[in-house]
Amino acid sequence: MKHYSIFSLTRNALSHHENWTEAWRSPEPKPEYDVIIVGGGGHGLSTAFYLAKEHGITNIAVIEKGWLGGGNTGRNTTIVRSNYAIEGNAHFYEKAMDLWRGMTKELNYNVMFSPRGVINLAHNDAQVDAFQRRGNTMRLNGIDAHWVSLNELRERVPLLNTTKSARYPIFGGLEQPKAGTARHDAVAWGYARGADSYGIDIIQNCEVTGMKIENGKMQGVETTKGFIGSKKVGVAVAGHSTQLFDMAGIRLPIESHLLQAMVTEPVKPALDTVVTSGAAHCYISQSDKGEMVFGGDIDFYNSYAQRGNYPTPEHVVTAACELFPAFSRLRLMRSWGGIMDMSTDGSPIIGKSPVDGLYINAGWCYGGFKATPGSGWVFAHTIAQDRPHKLNECFSLNRFETGHVLDEKGVGPIAKAH
Repeated sequence: MKHYSIFSLTRNALSHHENWTEAWRSPEPKPEYDVIIVGGGGHGLSTAFYLAKEHGITNIAVIEKGWLGGGNTGRNTTIVRSNYAIEGNAHFYEKAMDLWRGMTKELNYNVMFSPRGVINLAHNDAQVDAFQRRGNTMRLNGIDAHWVSLNELRERVPLLNTTKSARYPIFGGLEQPKAGTARHDAVAWGYARGADSYGIDIIQNCEVTGMKIENGKMQGVETTKGFIGSKKVGVAVAGHSTQLFDMAGIRLPIESHLLQAMVTEPVKPALDTVVTSGAAHCYISQSDKGEMVFGGDIDFYNSYAQRGNYPTPEHVVTAACELFPAFSRLRLMRSWGGIMDMSTDGSPIIGKSPVDGLYINAGWCYGGFKATPGSGWVFAHTIAQDRPHKLNECFSLNRFETGHVLDEKGVGPIAKAH
């Protein structure tokens, strides 16, 4: 292990990064690869990493039209959880949780995973009943769940407005104690460095402009850096999935919507868990830097833009101040938006497409970041074996044709109970 003196650290701090060692290479694309992954976010990078680590495939290119992690991976609220009730979702997201717990060690890169717990607030008797049933289902599936009484909430989250006169009176909450948060940028960087260590090419500023398909089989992709050949192409581009698959003549049951989030100025530790409210349409946590991170629901209009309109932040801020009156004194520091690929049943699509050699990873709705390692793990298996893993069999594209949908109302960040 290398040791650096204070003088070395100071010299590098003042060097404007000129002397820093690159964490991954920036190669020019080769004419052909065994596998091409379109999308340099968490899902694409984790897929490439697990293709190499679990399946021994290393002749891979990860193609990103912008910069690595510049999409939804760096534009979310970092919440990690698996509090799902439907069988397919429950086991898939719990696999992702298992991978989160060991990710820092696996990648030899600190992704700052913090299992601080996620609490869904119940605001009426119907929600109490629904959340307790959800908790029982979670435990039957081997997922940690705990009902938090009102008195316990007052001790655990003292700044929460638990008075009877509150706009959203609180009856208790369902907690997943081992859920929490992780550093989104670090996840992308860790998987990028891990993929690069296997010799995988990460090609940034390379936009896909077309797909070459002959006799129903993939041949490669046209890009702004020329044609790149491959018999296997996996697409993981979140809100831009419909645009990519339009190039292959495939219409997806997906709409793209904007989801906004925001942070306040940093303050001393005041909230050591994640609190969500379906009635208030708000979820909030405190970052390691002290910022209050919060968000709500989508803007409810179709968009490919990464910036939103004023009504949603206004609603979210109002709801946050209703739940935590003390936070009304904080100043809003910045906001951002991510493009959500909303599937018609609220569950992801991971599997083969109608084109031989073209694979789909899309439809994540509100579940994209938390699924990152599990998504890459099963998508890598699907590409390598040309068939889905048992954990993603239920997420096939043809379920919308057969009617075997996974319609879970609690799939969103605010865990609605209706």
